[in-house]
Amino acid sequence: MHPEILKYNAAQEPAHREVCDLLAAEIAKSLPQAESKVWHAHPVWFLDGNPTVGYSRQKPGIRLMFWSGADFGADRPEVVGKKFKDASAFFSTVGEIDRPRLRRGLRQAKEIQWDYKNLIRRKGRLVRLK
Repeated sequence: MHPEILKYNAAQEPAHREVCDLLAAEIAKSLPQAESKVWHAHPVWFLDGNPTVGYSRQKPGIRLMFWSGADFGADRPEVVGKKFKDASAFFSTVGEIDRPRLRRGLRQAKEIQWDYKNLIRRKGRLVRLK
């Protein structure tokens, strides 16, 4: 895992650090081929240069965001973006994380992808990759 992600996680308060550590471990295990780094001040994993999943500290807790999560069907995270195809869930403790559901979401993140990498070049128009 990228050292900056470990540094990000370590900077969180204890309960949120546990959430971040669990999310990072599950993401790394499920997406071993992904490149990880701190991007726009929070941890993000990329598949072929396309942002796929990441998390950040926000007021309601740790926000887990899938860039293409709006299309995940029954396992779609609760908070769906208004402009793009993203979807998010918030966690304050590790006990709130449904690990089997998280793993299903990570599998879907590999299978369902919108091309965010070229969003600017396409003037804001998203194109489905998978």
